[in-house]
Amino acid sequence: MARQLDFVGKSGVNYRYTALEDDRIPPTAGANYVIAETAPEGSRLLYAGETENVMGADLAGRLEEVRQRWPAAELLLRLNVRRAVRVAEREDLVAAHLPPLNDPPEAPSVENQDASPNP
Repeated sequence: MARQLDFVGKSGVNYRYTALEDDRIPPTAGANYVIAETAPEGSRLLYAGETENVMGADLAGRLEEVRQRWPAAELLLRLNVRRAVRVAEREDLVAAHLPPLNDPPEAPSVENQDASPNP
């Protein structure tokens, strides 16, 4: 059985990812994926992404690029068919872990509540 790792999003939701084994044919379904540096003391999320088609995405190529800087990096998947679910999950993980290879999350806009309307 493939190795599994859990990552907790900023919302507190726990997401379980499964390592993609080298000899396994990737699924054609949509999925979230993470590239993480794994070590005995814990895992560090390096990148969180999502794709419409795991087989059609060049995730192995992306992993090899990341391994040039982080040799212990590993690719893990979590199948999610609906795009809205995948996007929300990716945003939740990025907000919690601030992976170095993702763009930082956008800060929520804050309206100036003390401003009085112009007459």
